[in-house]
Amino acid sequence: MCQSPYDFTYNDLNPRFLFSCIQKRTEVETNYHCHDFIEIVIILKGRGHLLVDNREYAVEEGNIIVLNPGTYHRSIPDLNAARTFTECYLAFTDVEFKNCPKNHFPLFHGYELIAKLPDDTKKRVSSLCDSIALELDSHEAGRYFMLKSYLIQVLCILERFQLQTQADEKKRDAAAGYEFKSINKKYVIEQITKYMEEHYQDKISLDQIAANMYLSSFYISKLFKSETGDTPINYLISLRMKKAKALLDENPELSIKSVAVSVGYEDAYHFSKLFKKFYGISPLYYKARL
Repeated sequence: MCQSPYDFTYNDLNPRFLFSCIQKRTEVETNYHCHDFIEIVIILKGRGHLLVDNREYAVEEGNIIVLNPGTYHRSIPDLNAARTFTECYLAFTDVEFKNCPKNHFPLFHGYELIAKLPDDTKKRVSSLCDSIALELDSHEAGRYFMLKSYLIQVLCILERFQLQTQADEKKRDAAAGYEFKSINKKYVIEQITKYMEEHYQDKISLDQIAANMYLSSFYISKLFKSETGDTPINYLISLRMKKAKALLDENPELSIKSVAVSVGYEDAYHFSKLFKKFYGISPLYYKARL
């Protein structure tokens, strides 16, 4: 029997291309916003910052950022250093990658929004961005299909980069002796969940947990998924939502903003969206029923 050609998707890779643009940032983007589709952001030149879900990332040429549906973002050039940066946005939908929700692109290491592309990959992706820009200006017959074909190439290159990165990290972990018996796996999970229970009000970094345990973040993310059936990020969201519900049950007079901050979210609107997704009702309506 022939092996299925769909090695990193559940079926054929047939995305719906929405739009693309190359933007040179000279001013702070005023609109802090999200979309119901995927945006891939490629930093083509310069350096600046991206505010993503209330976390600020320093970005530079060669960085790639995945903005899945519901991810709030805003671009911020480094004005103090008189620097600008150039971004390429690729927007699309109708994809289903393995081990990933429908219409989401896999995050780096399973949880990171941003990565640095190696030089050879950066050149290939940048070249495809140039081809997309030229095609957008051409208005020739078959323009949409050409744009879609370039997009598919970008997605395949990025997924290959992710898979290669994972393979390299697994080799490093094995070389460093990071092989655990089941009892040690259980201990690792217990330590991660304990840390989240104690620090859910703070900004939690999986990299920091990994460093404290002398493990790679990729290994921890993969282990957590295999042992619990969920990702560390989803576990943290679930924990925070349960803590928020308990707070509202105990103190219904608290404002939504106060509850959001108490469980680690500075953006009350983002918190409300997560609460409604988790419980099927907004925290405001939940509070009104108490």
